[in-house]
Amino acid sequence: MRWAPTWATTLGDHRHDDQLAPRDAAAAARTDAERGSLLARLSELAGDPLDDRDRVTHALLTARLAGELGLARCRFDEWLVDAGGGSVFGELSYLVEAHSVIVPGDAANLVTRLAHGVAAIDDTIANLSLGLAAERVSGAEKLRRAIKQLDGELGKPAGTWAMATPAWAAPPDPDPWPPGARDRAVAALRDVVTTQLAPAFARLRDFLRDRVLPRARADIEGLAGLPDGEACYRAAILQYVGLPMSAAELHALGTAEIARTDAAIAALGGKLLGTGDLASTTARLRTDRALYFASAADILATARAALGRAKAAAPAYFSTLPRTDCVMREIPAYEAPFAPAAYYRQPHYDGSKPGEFFVNTHAPETRARYELEAVTWHESIPGHHTQIALAMELGALPAFRKLDGFGHRGFVESSTAYVEGWALYCEGLAGEMGLYSSDLARIGQLSLDACRAARLVVDTGLHALGWTRARAEAYLRDHTALAETNLSNEVDRYIGCPGQALAYKVGQLEISELRARAERELGATFRIDAFHAVVLGAGAVTLPVLGDRVARWIEAAR
Repeated sequence: MRWAPTWATTLGDHRHDDQLAPRDAAAAARTDAERGSLLARLSELAGDPLDDRDRVTHALLTARLAGELGLARCRFDEWLVDAGGGSVFGELSYLVEAHSVIVPGDAANLVTRLAHGVAAIDDTIANLSLGLAAERVSGAEKLRRAIKQLDGELGKPAGTWAMATPAWAAPPDPDPWPPGARDRAVAALRDVVTTQLAPAFARLRDFLRDRVLPRARADIEGLAGLPDGEACYRAAILQYVGLPMSAAELHALGTAEIARTDAAIAALGGKLLGTGDLASTTARLRTDRALYFASAADILATARAALGRAKAAAPAYFSTLPRTDCVMREIPAYEAPFAPAAYYRQPHYDGSKPGEFFVNTHAPETRARYELEAVTWHESIPGHHTQIALAMELGALPAFRKLDGFGHRGFVESSTAYVEGWALYCEGLAGEMGLYSSDLARIGQLSLDACRAARLVVDTGLHALGWTRARAEAYLRDHTALAETNLSNEVDRYIGCPGQALAYKVGQLEISELRARAERELGATFRIDAFHAVVLGAGAVTLPVLGDRVARWIEAAR
């Protein structure tokens, strides 16, 4: 909680509510030293007899800490720049939304915490300066997007920014606020934004534009363009995938999966659209305006209906479902142009906020109608929300086991392949549940499956083989029906988070294979709700731990 104080707040741990995580080089070194100390203590316990729960906990802690230390060699803070929700601007904007304000002390903590944002911005500049001195710099397009975001926000009055206009909950009864105190708190927050943060963001924008952009990498934007990129990528693969796979193995796996999805998309396209091959099918899906949304309201209505169908069908496939609700929201305007089609945010651990499924309604005419249903079930129910909210509600587990798997700034979960593999598995499970409304939606599911397969090819291409952004976009264009807007943002995301895109398909294939094994070995006694219970019953885990759990369950069931 000390390492990630804003994340702690959302979990109901309020000991650090007036703090932001420090991000200067000295603080990073202290954190890594503490990680090393914890790893040494775990190593001392390795020979002790442990029960099943503690054995899993030991394995997960070891993988997570070792992975974070491995990724420290990447020095992301010294060169990586982002836009949208991954930027410092997005982080501080979400901070104001996520920091619950119920009583006057909550507001005082938030104002103090937000004022620390000036140091966060200046530390960001200092870290990037270290990278410049070491010839370690971001790609040009990443920088252009970040500058565009800041230009857009700095062109507005700072008092209108999302972080300056909080929507605080109604006070409890009796009202603990003295007369006028809420208005004074909002005024204090707005003063921090307008007098302190706005000038700091202007400094950051000027630094990116004048100092960093002229030295940016123009062609090879991935890790392959950095002198220590190969070692960094090996660490990223181990952390995100959790299996000892090489970049070459992952590239080959993606190529094989793409051959399968190419054939399936072409076949369904011929049946549904009368197209003759993959190229004509994807061209039709990408260019036929009738297959795209006309308005933001249309996007929201479609996603809301898909979420409602999933909620109704889930009890037949899960013996236990989360008590916490999942609600739909729009992605904020300040990040929407740079954000994916949708994403999920976990519930607050203290119950103050439900799970949230965010939908991108920016430029609705560029949003493919055929993709949204599968995306909805990936991000909400039965995908991320079902898995993450259930994990948070598990009883007899250490806290970190219940809270692992949904990430926070500066920390990369070792269970990503499990978390994202589960959500991708659920896109196919939705077909078994009868959720898809049409063959058009099924072809969207196939296209998204192809996208996850293509991620194996594109991510390894960018970070191990020296692919350019243009080549990566062309590969997605040739093998998926992703709309042009999503396609461009997807590649930008892979560049900005090396290795993370590998997790989806590897995790999906592992979960699917474990299910096929259980069906073979248990025969008529196999029950889908029981299988899902064992897969979801230990929180977010690594793929090796999941395989061991399912094997033990099969043996016990036999």
